[in-house]
Amino acid sequence: GITPFNFPVMVPLWMLPMAIACGNCFILKPSERDPSASLLLADLLKQAGLPDGVLSVVHGDKEVVDAILEHKGIQAVSFVGSTPIAEYIYHTGVTNGKRVQALGGAKNHAVIMPDCDLDKTVDALMGAAYGSAGERCMAISVAVAVGGIGDKLIETMAPRVRALKIGPGTDSSAEMGPLVTKVHLDKVTGYIDAGVAEGAKLVVDGRGLKLQGYENGNFIGGTLFDNVTPEMKIYKEEIFGPVLSVVRADDFTSAIKLVNEHEFGNGTSIFTRDGDSARAYMHQVQAGMVGINVPIPVPMAYHSFGGWKRSLFGDHHMHGPEGVRFFTKYKAVTSRWPAGIRAGADFVMPTLA
Repeated sequence: GITPFNFPVMVPLWMLPMAIACGNCFILKPSERDPSASLLLADLLKQAGLPDGVLSVVHGDKEVVDAILEHKGIQAVSFVGSTPIAEYIYHTGVTNGKRVQALGGAKNHAVIMPDCDLDKTVDALMGAAYGSAGERCMAISVAVAVGGIGDKLIETMAPRVRALKIGPGTDSSAEMGPLVTKVHLDKVTGYIDAGVAEGAKLVVDGRGLKLQGYENGNFIGGTLFDNVTPEMKIYKEEIFGPVLSVVRADDFTSAIKLVNEHEFGNGTSIFTRDGDSARAYMHQVQAGMVGINVPIPVPMAYHSFGGWKRSLFGDHHMHGPEGVRFFTKYKAVTSRWPAGIRAGADFVMPTLA
C-alpha cells in the first residue's frame, strides 16, 4: 500500500485490514510528509497481537516506491494519490506482472439546480470545498450553477467564504487549517493567479493571508471564482486547495455535459428537490460516486470507494466488496477420490459424472 499525506490513517485502514483478513502480509509505504502516523498504527496492531512480519512499514520516496513496484515477491499494489503518479504506478506495476489499483486525482462537480434549498446547499458547499483546506480527492472544487441560480449562489456564498475561521490544527474552533507545505502553498497561489489572468471573476481572494504568531505558516484563505469556463486551467486541473470555481450552465443537459466531458470522474453531487432530475443525473453522469443532496459522496464503508475515467487506474475500487476481490484470487479445484475413479482412460474434459 502506497498512501497519501492527507489521510495518513484512514487510507491505510482502507487497505491493510482487508488485505490481512484475506490472508496476505502487507507492506505500508506512507507519505514522507507525515510518516509518524503509520508507526503509531503499526504499534497499535502489534499491541493487539498481530504477528511479526504480517505488517511491515517502509519509509522513503520514489526509490522505495520503485523497489515495491519491481519486487518479485509483491503480488499486488494499492495506491492513492495524484493522477500522474497513479498512472505511473499502474503502468510500472502491471509491467512487472502485478495486480494494481491506483486511485488518482479528481475535479468533483456539484450541479446546483434552480429548485434546490439554497441555504442548505451553501452549507454543503462550504464544507465540501473548504474542509481539509481542499486537500482531499473528494473535495467539491466546481459548482455548476444551472439557470438563474448562479447570482444567488454567489451572493450567499461570498460572505460565508470571507468569514471562514482559519487557524492551526491545535485550535479546535478553526474551520480550515494550513496547506501541507510551502511548495504546495505556492502551487495553489499560482492557480489563483492563473484564474485571474485567464479572465475568471475573483469574488473572494484568499492569497496573502498572514496569521499573528504564524506569519511563516502555509496559510491561505478560502477562494471563490465566478464565470469560470471549461478552457481555463483552474477548471481543467486539480488544485488540491481551498478554491471553488463556479461555472454557469443554461440547463440540466448542459450541466451534465460539462461533468461528463471532464477527464476526471471521481465523485459528483446534484442539489435539487426534483426526483426526476436526481434520477436522470444518477443514471447519466459518468463518475464513480454520486451524491444526491450529499456534498461529499463517499459511500458507506460497506460499499467500495473509487472513481471513473482518469480518477482510477485498474479494474477494482477500494475496500468493501471490491477490496475483497482485489486482495484475493479465484482458485478452482476439481477432485475425485480413489473409490470414484473409473477404470480406463478418459479422452474428454472431466465431469462430475
